Amino acid sequence: MQHDTLSDALSAINNAARKGNNYATISPTSNLIQNVLLKLQDEGYIGVFELIEDGKGGKYKVEVKEAVNKCEPVKPNFYVGSDEHTEWAKRYLPARNFGKLIVTTPRGVLTHDEAVEENVGGKLLGYVY
Repeated sequence: MQHDTLSDALSAINNAARKGNNYATISPTSNLIQNVLLKLQDEGYIGVFELIEDGKGGKYKVEVKEAVNKCEPVKPNFYVGSDEHTEWAKRYLPARNFGKLIVTTPRGVLTHDEAVEENVGGKLLGYVY
């Protein structure tokens, strides 16, 4: 039984990258997972992804690029204030300007850099580098 589908999705991408696979399969699907995948695609960590309807909630076939060294969820989902993004980046990312935190905000799923630009806080979902 799956309890946290976003955590499972990020772990599937991480496992595919570690094994050297070009594709990861993520199931079931959700709007949050789709928004996170779109953000990872915008940042260049994954390539194209497609929705495959299987009658059981669907699945995504995701192209994993070699840029992924680590892709992990953050548990529990900490609240990040609009002025605290730098501290959380120091905690989870290995170096400055290397990698991205994924944050859900009232303005949608953003990276921590975009959240700083828009001066919004939110919940920390995961990170990738």
